[in-house]
Amino acid sequence: MSSVLIHTGDESVTFTSRAAKRLLERGDGDAALLYLALLRHHGAVQPRALAGELRWDRPRIEAAERTLRELELIAPAAQELPPAPADERPTYQRADVAERLERSAEFRSLTEEVERKLGKKLTTPDVGVLLGLNDYLGLPADVIYLLVCHCVERVAQRSGPGRRPGMKQIEKEGYAWARMGIDTQAAAADYLRKYAQRQGALPAYMRVLRLGDRMPAPSEERYLTAWQEMGFPPEAVALAYDKTVLKCHEFKWAYCNGILRRWHQAGLHTVAEIEAADRPPSARHPAPSTAEKQPEDVTWMKKYIEQRDKGV
Repeated sequence: MSSVLIHTGDESVTFTSRAAKRLLERGDGDAALLYLALLRHHGAVQPRALAGELRWDRPRIEAAERTLRELELIAPAAQELPPAPADERPTYQRADVAERLERSAEFRSLTEEVERKLGKKLTTPDVGVLLGLNDYLGLPADVIYLLVCHCVERVAQRSGPGRRPGMKQIEKEGYAWARMGIDTQAAAADYLRKYAQRQGALPAYMRVLRLGDRMPAPSEERYLTAWQEMGFPPEAVALAYDKTVLKCHEFKWAYCNGILRRWHQAGLHTVAEIEAADRPPSARHPAPSTAEKQPEDVTWMKKYIEQRDKGV
């Protein structure tokens, strides 16, 4: 019997009988398509990186990926968080971008607003970043716009008016938002409100660290943000600063961070809590006063007088 397949002359893809049997028994078409796409790339890419090629959103490709793991056709997942952009970001081709711009008025409007906000015409890879945030990570268009505005304001604050973030920066922040579950306007507004509060407190922390009125560098800001999230006010950080300089003869971020982390693990966050824990045990529990001892002294004296009177 002649073959019903049309041979295209392309490079063949090895598909084992055992794998085919498992997929057929499961009856999951998406899992089969994802497996074929992985074979086409010789297993050299992560499954989620194929979202653009398959034109699937994140929930769909994650469901297919879970099925393949259950069937033991791909390796177990290392973690369930959204992947890092550099590792697993889907790649969208010009046709994918053009198709989305043509059929989605909402996405087209988002692209236009982002262009206005960034002050430049977006390239196909730029629009591909927005498509990945929307299609793959599942962030709604209104949340993506808030994300872009946040990145623009942050760069302007750090680097001066007129400076704009690159699409890589926006993409990285988008993945961070996805990991934190910021996928609604309400969640984004709550995050931005707390972010503004943290930013407003930074000058006080910089002053107690004797670093002047300048804005912290990104690596410095990560420390300060972590300390705020742990619950340390500037006054407590000032104590950690003093201990750091006393020990190291200069300020060292890592050493100061170690002090604060130990206090955090011990449940000590305010100056009063820290100073109370630093006092010697005798100072924490003072000896009874003379007035408290008096009843015992009087009893002893009475016994002495009675024994004396009896001539004992």
